[in-house]
Amino acid sequence: MLMRTDPFREMDRIVQQLSGTSGTWSKPSVMPMDAYREGDEYVIAFDLPGVSTEAIDVDVDVERNMLTVKAERRPVAKADSVKVELSERPLGVFSRQIVLADTLDTERIQADYDAGVLTLRIPIAERAKPRKVSIGAGAGHKEISG
Repeated sequence: MLMRTDPFREMDRIVQQLSGTSGTWSKPSVMPMDAYREGDEYVIAFDLPGVSTEAIDVDVDVERNMLTVKAERRPVAKADSVKVELSERPLGVFSRQIVLADTLDTERIQADYDAGVLTLRIPIAERAKPRKVSIGAGAGHKEISG
């Protein structure tokens, strides 16, 4: 048997049991993430432990540059003879929305899921990369980095 020492979690559990919300699906929760630039890509990594690849839905709305990631952690089927002593892992839908910059190429997003981490790689758009501009000035001309 497991013993708890956190009185606040015990109070939460009692309130859930009394209100009839214990064991039900929770409202959408935010999933932790990291975002960084790596070379010519923007990388976003979401923590989704215990979520199967079939339960992840990635939606990119290019019109408004909104990236929406939804995932769902479903309960594990238990036999009738199993009595749950402790249940702290949240179940239900996890969601995160991010506004992407116009400088990202949302048409070429790549997604990988490994060890509970969903990693999205979004290339920097060609129009946003630095380039050289040739300027003609009468008899000679000069290149300028832009």
